[in-house]
Amino acid sequence: MNEATLSPNPEHRHAYLLLRLLTGLDFFMHGFARIFTGTHLSGFANGMVKSMASTPLPPSLALATGYVVPCVELLIGILLLLGLFTRAALTVALLLMLVLMFGIGLKQDWNVAGSQLQYGLVLAILLYARHRYDLSWPKVFARPSR
Repeated sequence: MNEATLSPNPEHRHAYLLLRLLTGLDFFMHGFARIFTGTHLSGFANGMVKSMASTPLPPSLALATGYVVPCVELLIGILLLLGLFTRAALTVALLLMLVLMFGIGLKQDWNVAGSQLQYGLVLAILLYARHRYDLSWPKVFARPSR
């Protein structure tokens, strides 16, 4: 293979960057809205307890999850938007999707499960392509390897 086939196309890098930013903004807004708007974090957590009442999940676990999920979403969003620790942020996001998919499966809400699968697919694509296309800050300022 020649050098031209090994180096990523600028349009591919731009597409990756925009998808990472879009995903980061989505996670950021989910977390931000659940923590700082409406009924705030406690209202969201208590709403999750009510939402999961028909499942075998203990209310205390649903409440704890309701407090943790928005904070994790906000952190993932910030990291993806800033391009910091993208591999770790994407991995945590995929693990979060596993937790959310478990809860949605208990509720048997298959429409939301389909949406969760789409999030998982986008996150998996971002994680898979990260090494080749990501232009996060550490990669931009990295010294060239010899």
